[in-house]
Amino acid sequence: MDFTLPKEIEETRRRIRAFVEEKVIPLESRADSFDDHENIRPELLDPLRAEAKRQGLWALAMPKSRGGQGFPVVGMAACYEEMNRSIFGPVVFNAAAPDDGNMILLNKVATEAQKDRWLQPIIDGRARSAIVMTEPHPGSGSDPAGMTLTTATKDGTDWVVRGRKWFITGAGVAQHFVLVARTGGDKRKGLTAFLFDRDQPGWEIVRRIPIMGPEEHGGHCELVLDGLRIPDENRLMGVGDGLKVAQIRLGTARLTHCMRWLGMARRALEIANAYIKERESFGAKLIDHEGVQWMMGEAAMQIHMGRLLTMHAAWKLDTGDFARKEVSMAKVAVADVLHKAVDTAIQLLGAKGYSKDTPLEWMYRYARQARLVDGASEVHKMVLARFLADEDKDFWRWG
Repeated sequence: MDFTLPKEIEETRRRIRAFVEEKVIPLESRADSFDDHENIRPELLDPLRAEAKRQGLWALAMPKSRGGQGFPVVGMAACYEEMNRSIFGPVVFNAAAPDDGNMILLNKVATEAQKDRWLQPIIDGRARSAIVMTEPHPGSGSDPAGMTLTTATKDGTDWVVRGRKWFITGAGVAQHFVLVARTGGDKRKGLTAFLFDRDQPGWEIVRRIPIMGPEEHGGHCELVLDGLRIPDENRLMGVGDGLKVAQIRLGTARLTHCMRWLGMARRALEIANAYIKERESFGAKLIDHEGVQWMMGEAAMQIHMGRLLTMHAAWKLDTGDFARKEVSMAKVAVADVLHKAVDTAIQLLGAKGYSKDTPLEWMYRYARQARLVDGASEVHKMVLARFLADEDKDFWRWG
């Protein structure tokens, strides 16, 4: 097994690291860099995105023919990690959720005409996007198979959509939406996916849901759909393929979360490492205290374990495997790793870590969502238990 990155990927990773270090991280220490929702202000973001595009560090997962870099998932893993060493990083390179997951989905399953209409503006950075799937109680929550509140009914050549969705990330600024709605009674073939535009009538954002942590651009919104008409040409894949669309989209998207979280976890330890090398306590530098070394060593080991799980899942995806087991393992482990690393850094920095003098408190609030988004950790553990029951000793096979 050779863990050496291909030359092009390694070169790009190094260039992204330098870009983040020189151009993005310095913005974090300026109060005027943040918008009202604790993310980078658009007037600062836009020139950074233009520069990233000019340097060929843009939309890594998209084909070169459409303005991306054509990287495999393994390449994304190495580079996304470097991007998220800054809390502002991923969006600069057009690699932030939910756009990256939506681009990957559309590139895989959309028709060429749909790619031109719906995908290309997202790749170019001219449009943002959202996936409209999660339902409030008494609906299905984040489990698409149990969707009940949102229906699409055929009317001539159109589909008419009615229902309610919530926690739709990015909806506040999205122009293009991927929607999953119920079109039939079958549990697995009763959902269909559609594409719609912000300017179409028949839907509205009723609120931007306040959350504990800092938000992605566009927030997490609650939507009401009441007579939204979608032409059949804007249906994504076949009638009844909505669950398949969701599974294709979520597989890689869950793993890209892990890639980014690992970068944030690394950054937390970098901040802690710099501090404990300088701070003296009880007559010695903190770094020379055995207890501190245990804390840092444990967190560093956990990050490395998370990287191996993530890279293995990325490799499986690149071979054409759905990698459900591997993605679930990475998702559970890396969500815990992120919290562990940030919590360790705050503990070592003490009051400074709890303050806004560093980005650690921002990271801490952000990290709490990791065990919830794209499937709670408990759900992924149930998936793993089912694989273990079915595969028994083969659960741990190589290859």
